[in-house]
Amino acid sequence: MIRDAARWQAFEHELIAKQKLDYAENLRLVEGMYDLARKLGKFTAEDALDGIEKTIRVARAINCVRRTP
Repeated sequence: MIRDAARWQAFEHELIAKQKLDYAENLRLVEGMYDLARKLGKFTAEDALDGIEKTIRVARAINCVRRTP
């Protein structure tokens, strides 16, 4: 049980700040999760493009957000 929520939150923020982003590693993780989902039958060829319009709208919205340092 977490007794000091403020201390825990400070710990989490510090941990996140210390971690370096690795695009290649993140891409490998996403591809691995996608492959696993395909093997489990969660994604099939029939629904590959299902909802693509929504995905494109979300991607455009994300790409329009100004990047902050």
